[in-house]
Amino acid sequence: MSDTSEPGSAAGSSSPAPSPTGVDPRLLEMLVCPLTKSPLRYDAKAQELISDQARLAYPIRDGIPIMLIDEARPLDPDARR
Repeated sequence: MSDTSEPGSAAGSSSPAPSPTGVDPRLLEMLVCPLTKSPLRYDAKAQELISDQARLAYPIRDGIPIMLIDEARPLDPDARR
């Protein structure tokens, strides 16, 4: 009997479809702002995760959320880090 499931996947498991970012939607649900620990909002157009509380936008590059405060873009145009 041959196993036709993909490597690393459990047979018979139903994983959610990948999001347009290529990031697992379950991961996006678990991520929080590293500064405030508040939930993040996904901005599909900008490919960013937004922390409204910290007023920061964390980039998503090649499907990988970059959750480093130094890599985040301030949401206020006149704010400087």
